[in-house]
Amino acid sequence: MSDLTVRDRLRWPLLTPVAAAVVLIVTWFQHDHWIALTIVTIALIASIVAAVHHAEVVAHKVGEPFGSLILAVAVTIIEVALIVLLMTSGGSGASTYARDTVFAAVMITFNGIVGLSLLLGARKHHIVSFNASGTGSAVTTVIALAGVALVLPSFTTSAAGREYSPSQLAFAAVASLALYGAFVFTQTIRHRDFFLPVSSDETGKVTGLLDLDEDGHADPPPAREAWISLGLLVVSLVAVVGLAKLLTPTIEDVVSDLGLPYAVVGVVIALFVLAPESIAAARNAARDRVQLSLNLAYGSAMASIGLTIPAVALAMIWLSGPLELGLEPTQMILFALTVVVTAFTVVQGRAYTLQGFVHLTLLGAWLFLTIQP
Repeated sequence: MSDLTVRDRLRWPLLTPVAAAVVLIVTWFQHDHWIALTIVTIALIASIVAAVHHAEVVAHKVGEPFGSLILAVAVTIIEVALIVLLMTSGGSGASTYARDTVFAAVMITFNGIVGLSLLLGARKHHIVSFNASGTGSAVTTVIALAGVALVLPSFTTSAAGREYSPSQLAFAAVASLALYGAFVFTQTIRHRDFFLPVSSDETGKVTGLLDLDEDGHADPPPAREAWISLGLLVVSLVAVVGLAKLLTPTIEDVVSDLGLPYAVVGVVIALFVLAPESIAAARNAARDRVQLSLNLAYGSAMASIGLTIPAVALAMIWLSGPLELGLEPTQMILFALTVVVTAFTVVQGRAYTLQGFVHLTLLGAWLFLTIQP
């Protein structure tokens, strides 16, 4: 492919991250005026769209499940940086910001991304199929991570409230990294086939792996284009998080003026940060590749916990103040309902539109009860 062709294909995705980065730099110290906030919002949305494009280019080059893994890890690393940065700024919600954001990521991925993917995937064939072995192992890992990081702190007695003692927090961090590392090894090396799209018959029964080389899509991009997209993906994600941080004070003011709980701030930020993965998952589902959508959803939830908790634990070495990781009673009940529904969704390896509606209903219940506890 000629250099001209590469430039043509990358023209708008190339300009968008660069423009968003310029907006981020220019407005970093002064963004209180409504015009500046409007520009920041537009740049944020454009960055999300560009991030999805470049993630798909990289995923097409490296293949699956590595492509889904790259997007999930890239977004989560930036999300972790945002969480730690906001915790260092203090404020009334600093002690629970990590918990609220991570839990928001779990609920958005488990119910929002999964529910939307099932609806989009089943609209054409009325049923979607996926590998229950791979998806089930991902769900199991996330449940274990959430249990150690978010549920147990509400029941331990070594520290006051819903906190871990320093030694307990260190154990949770090591356990989270170990679980995440073990899953990545399973997904990419030991049992990679369990996470690839599957073919199925008219009843939704899995008949084998989907042939990704004969699906009518374009050939993988050249290495140079993939490397350019990888770099622009990083720029786009940095812009997404940086611009989201600029909007955070405005969001906090609106939340405060409306008398809403501070946890709503974490929900809004998580929605922005997870937007690239949500769009990518929806596109895969529309192409009848629900397995990739589930990889993104559960992989994002896993990375959100498995990378955030160790990073926060490390940050607490120099951060003062409490760190509340334990879920509130309402959050715990919603998580338990999500776990049960998810188990029934993935156990058969196929799902209907009904399961999508059920998951989206749980998402709506969580959003409503977060706003109106």
